[in-house]
Amino acid sequence: MTMRPQPRFPEPDTQPFWDATKEKKLIYQTCDDCPEVIFYPRAHCTKCGSLNNTWNDSKGLGTVYTFSVVMQSRHPAFKDIGPYAVAYVDLDEGFRIMTNVINVDDPVNDIKIGMRVKLAWLDQGEGEIALPMFEPA
Repeated sequence: MTMRPQPRFPEPDTQPFWDATKEKKLIYQTCDDCPEVIFYPRAHCTKCGSLNNTWNDSKGLGTVYTFSVVMQSRHPAFKDIGPYAVAYVDLDEGFRIMTNVINVDDPVNDIKIGMRVKLAWLDQGEGEIALPMFEPA
């Protein structure tokens, strides 16, 4: 299996997220000073600017907001997987993630906007990050 591209540099704001993926945990932040849910990981709240954020575990359940099917890719990490779906998924905790919807026979016909999905992981090998993906719930 060709590995998918991975972050290869230390980035203090996102490192806890990537470390959690090695344990197959999807984490997100909430602001301690206002009710904002924060994703993608960053140092500050996007609503009030606070630097007081807390990491939380996601249950990994959500709804497909939108998606597109890639019919061919020339990048070596993607060329052998055939048509695949790139999707925005709205998690029940209140954040949106760009991801793939996997474990469907035909991504063009089997994925629908509004469809419920659950977290699945693409393993990249021992000691590497796992990538959060979603499959039909």
